[in-house]
Amino acid sequence: MKKENLKKQEPTVAPGMDDQEEMNEEATNSEIEKGEYTEVTTLSYDEVNPS
Repeated sequence: MKKENLKKQEPTVAPGMDDQEEMNEEATNSEIEKGEYTEVTTLSYDEVNPS
């Protein structure tokens, strides 16, 4: 296949999908038992008392 025939595809998100809602959803006990979860760590700046 020639390079000019390849189209650059941009990443997309399914319509109606809310990333923040998905990231904040807790894993069910079943998912934890099966190991089907990802541990997420959230970092945030202290905007009230900046150092």
